[in-house]
Amino acid sequence: MQTGFIYDPAYLNHDTGGHPESGDRVAYAYSILKKAGMLEKLVAIKPRLASLEEIELVHIPEYIARVRDFSNQGGGSYGPDNIVSRGTFDTALLAVGGTLSAVDAVQERKVEGAYALVRPPGHHARPGQAMGFCFFNNIAICARYAAKKYGLNRILVVDWDEHHGNGTEEIFYNDSSVLYFSVHRDGNYPGTGQIDQVGDGAGAGFNINVPLPRRCSDDDYEYVFRQILQPVANEYKPELVLVSAGMDTHAKDPIGQMNMTGPGYSRLAAVVLEIAGSCGGATVFVLEGGYNLQGLAEGVLAVINTMVNWDFKEAHLPKEDLMVKIAVKSAVSIVRQYHERYWPDIF
Repeated sequence: MQTGFIYDPAYLNHDTGGHPESGDRVAYAYSILKKAGMLEKLVAIKPRLASLEEIELVHIPEYIARVRDFSNQGGGSYGPDNIVSRGTFDTALLAVGGTLSAVDAVQERKVEGAYALVRPPGHHARPGQAMGFCFFNNIAICARYAAKKYGLNRILVVDWDEHHGNGTEEIFYNDSSVLYFSVHRDGNYPGTGQIDQVGDGAGAGFNINVPLPRRCSDDDYEYVFRQILQPVANEYKPELVLVSAGMDTHAKDPIGQMNMTGPGYSRLAAVVLEIAGSCGGATVFVLEGGYNLQGLAEGVLAVINTMVNWDFKEAHLPKEDLMVKIAVKSAVSIVRQYHERYWPDIF
């Protein structure tokens, strides 16, 4: 599979000091990819600065101006979660622009899939509010951009970060043109993502939340993907698949409380790529969380290695010996009950 890769040293210009969301996250992951010889197998895609008009596809102009002005004035604490430096605003524009460059590359068939190693992350960012280390919602802007530029009507967003992507959910809650699927730790920050939040109006049934207990494993996550995500996505038939690929579910993460491993991320990526086979392989993975350098790099390498070595003609069957927690099976059963009215042919 020809795989695009987006990275730039300028992503380090968002200086957060000793904050968990630091530039070391992407710099270390990049160094591991280089050491593993993976960069030679990828198609380098240069990110660009997103325009204000592109940011306004999701965010209100007044909010964008506040972030810009606060950054230009030198920054500081921006709410309880976020740190701003003089380089933050342009870095955030570059993070969005990197994801947009990835979408252009897959839609124009220059590559079959792409991985955007960008920061700051985005899935907590609301239209008028920064939160959870996020300023602009990279994935949401990406989806709106793809719909507008390429006329797409069915976009799947898969969010496997340990934290629920409340910003992404809010933006598309009434919208059937984006199917949002989130698997996250129950009761975790930011306190959203309940099973009964299924979407509203035209978006009813197109918002799927799967909250899980602590210490879920690779098997638990693959079970959720096979039992819920894959059948719904196959019915939905997305024209583009976007992944909020947070790595804070890794067992080593200091903030997360899950037990995922590198091979587990490979298995999740495999399910996503199987789904993407129905839309010609158009897939973009975008980094979200992940705060242990080794764990994050292990996850990024695992996903990219799966993409590079993928063959859509091969059969990729799930493991038959999944050791799944009873609580996870129960959560899956409840999710299916809530969504059977919207997906009757599946559930």
